[in-house]
Amino acid sequence: MNYSKYNISSKIKDSDKYYIVNLLSGNADILSSVEFEQIETLRREFQSDSVLLPDLINKGYFTDAELEKKNYRNAYLNFLDQRDDDEVQIFFVPNYACNFACSYCYQDEYTNAKTEVTFEIVDSFFEYVAKTFAEKKKYITIFGGEPLLNTQKQKAIIAYIFQKASSAGIELSLVTNGFHLTEYIDVLKTATVREIQITLDGTEAIHNKRRLLKNGNPTFDQIVNGIDECLKNDLVVNLRMVVDKENINSIPDLANFAIEKGWTSSQFFKTQLGRNYELHHCQFSSDNLLSRISLYEELYEMIKSNPQVTKFYEPSYSISKFLFENGELPNPLFDSCPACKTEWAFDYTGHIYSCTATVGKPGESLGTFYPEIKLEQDTIELWQSRDVTEIDACKECNLQLACGGGCGSVAKNITNKICSPDCRPVKELLELGFAAYFE
Repeated sequence: MNYSKYNISSKIKDSDKYYIVNLLSGNADILSSVEFEQIETLRREFQSDSVLLPDLINKGYFTDAELEKKNYRNAYLNFLDQRDDDEVQIFFVPNYACNFACSYCYQDEYTNAKTEVTFEIVDSFFEYVAKTFAEKKKYITIFGGEPLLNTQKQKAIIAYIFQKASSAGIELSLVTNGFHLTEYIDVLKTATVREIQITLDGTEAIHNKRRLLKNGNPTFDQIVNGIDECLKNDLVVNLRMVVDKENINSIPDLANFAIEKGWTSSQFFKTQLGRNYELHHCQFSSDNLLSRISLYEELYEMIKSNPQVTKFYEPSYSISKFLFENGELPNPLFDSCPACKTEWAFDYTGHIYSCTATVGKPGESLGTFYPEIKLEQDTIELWQSRDVTEIDACKECNLQLACGGGCGSVAKNITNKICSPDCRPVKELLELGFAAYFE
């Protein structure tokens, strides 16, 4: 019997207890310090007559090496089967132009094609989707740039996209800065809209410092009006806050604002925090960025003194929130990068990309759907092969089934290799998560 190579264990934050998690066996436990030390002793010096051993074997914390390999293979095959059945998110970018001058824009250095989107290109996109993803559950997300620009031509294109999606029976989502939402409400009601992602980076002063119009004018009040209109019309709003050191302390204020507005009590309102990070380049000093663990450490401490934050946003702390809400662990995560598997991106130039992190970036095109269909099949297959079984650094990592190898685009930017890791601080996140949800 061996101590499982997929065990994750550590001391729970602000506690004298420990946790142990094994995603392959699907078990998790909170341990006293005595129990943890007994397991560690068994790990160092295996004793077949230990009274603890039967329960530890039953839960997969100690296991036969060959049996564990078999279970891993079976779990991997189940993961692949499930992913084949998963819904595909298809992004379409009608333009990279934007009316905002956000301080942290990662697209600002892109050299955008001078061509403009046409009805013909939209038709070609829907024809490609109908043919290529015919047997797949799917939905389309309109992305940018800023897709909801306030021009007659843009409104006509967006209305046409909605018409095509409605005719095809495909649900839509949008990612927008929200400035012109009120002008688009009538269009948004012409198809089935799954959600509208809108960004507020804090309350008025901090948001307007970070997300202003190109002419320098503020944007907060108009975005808030747009959110109100969406909720009045039963359109789901996914409010996103992009967080770094400049605005993290404004999370409680934004939470209070959303609560007072009545947003958090609406069934059509949800939130997410997006960590500001160096995706392709950093427009301002990287000293302003938070690491993944430092973001969650600050959230953990913040919530202690500002519990109302959880009415606005509940941190996941890796798999901790899932375990708390469902009473069981999620399935093993062999791949956390959806690129070319359950996510694709297309733009108005006729190009195809792996995901939203690569769309529009020079050198990342995987082919074209217009004016002709051409695919870089070797590169596509490399993206599709990327998972923890193909990334050397992941193969022996005990965190692999909770991390899934991270983001392929971030990893490629750092190493110039698609099959390289973007490591997640799983152990440290679980230390926080078990404290937040179970202690």
